[in-house]
Amino acid sequence: MDKFDVAVVGAGAAGMMCAARAGQAGLRVVIIDHAEKLAEKIRISGGGRCNFTNLHAGPANFLSENPHFCRSALARYTPQDFLELLRRHRIRWHEKHKGQLFCDDSSEDIIAMLRRECDAGRVHWRMPCRVSEVTRSGDAFRIAADGGELLARHLVVATGGLSIPKIGATDWGYRLARQFDLPVVEPRPALVPLMFDAATWEPFAELAGVSLEVRVETGAGRSRGSFVEDLLFTHRGLSGPAILQISSYWQPGEAIELDLLPAASAEPLLLEGKAASRKHLSNLLAQWLPSRLADVWIRHQGLPAQARTSELPDKALRRMAAALNHWTLKPCGSEGWRKAEVTRGGVDTRALSSASMQANAVRGLYFIGEVVDVTGWLGGYNFQWAWASAVAAASAIAAENG
Repeated sequence: MDKFDVAVVGAGAAGMMCAARAGQAGLRVVIIDHAEKLAEKIRISGGGRCNFTNLHAGPANFLSENPHFCRSALARYTPQDFLELLRRHRIRWHEKHKGQLFCDDSSEDIIAMLRRECDAGRVHWRMPCRVSEVTRSGDAFRIAADGGELLARHLVVATGGLSIPKIGATDWGYRLARQFDLPVVEPRPALVPLMFDAATWEPFAELAGVSLEVRVETGAGRSRGSFVEDLLFTHRGLSGPAILQISSYWQPGEAIELDLLPAASAEPLLLEGKAASRKHLSNLLAQWLPSRLADVWIRHQGLPAQARTSELPDKALRRMAAALNHWTLKPCGSEGWRKAEVTRGGVDTRALSSASMQANAVRGLYFIGEVVDVTGWLGGYNFQWAWASAVAAASAIAAENG
């Protein structure tokens, strides 16, 4: 039986980072993954250029039922620390939008870098390799896997969530947590487009492809989300960064509120437009909205598109203005795991140490990355959690082993 100091299950962002750091600390490490192709989620992220972190990443950019849990790991491994790693590997990058950092060339640069880091730590690989059973064996873990059993004093679970099943997402990490009596916050799709029932959406389905900047809000109190980002109309509902962001906060049965003119109050614009010109209402609205949306919006309000603004009563314009700044819609659901970029929920952080990511009740068992109930905003935050949680676990294991 092969014996290791550390076995890492999951060769994605968090898994490879953890394996590399533990190996470079002098520990004997094996990394196990069932996939045929290494780190497919890194490969497809950011349109193939990997939005690998965000300059502004901090605890406020993450959701969890235990919101303070992520503070320790994020403080000890920052975006600047990851950028230093990129500099050492001479990987070129750029800032695209709101602190989002991407590779200049390809996501493959990040995968190759992590592989080189693992090689520097003399990490052993078992891939593709499925784990069929994990049991305790004294102070170690006995891992039954393709090709034979392994014994490891420390087991790190970095198997990710349920998003994008076509690239191999499974619930293995959640099942293992439950096997050891650790609670799991019910997983659900996050950073995902939202859908509306056919009757509600029929007037807007023709707008598929139209995009504009909006403010979107939902929830209340600590659970309230509010973002100003681009929205995209689709045949079945709404997508784009604004909707992906708010989807992590949205709960089934709740409404979302859209402000189609986030930089202005619509009422004075319409009333002043009425007084200042004899434009058709559609032409007036097209000054601030995409023209296709302006036409559909007027029909949705029950007004004639070719009516001159000056001919419409103030009451009708005020009603339209209120709807523009406070359009309330109730999604019937999301596009689900197939389109979700990440998973909300996961292994309950109240059962883990925020300093080490170790299970409080199971010595030697660690959970890192997306499998944990820590979900970042769109824009590189989830990768930063992967790096930070991985380093936290590897550092704790290295310290314990002297």
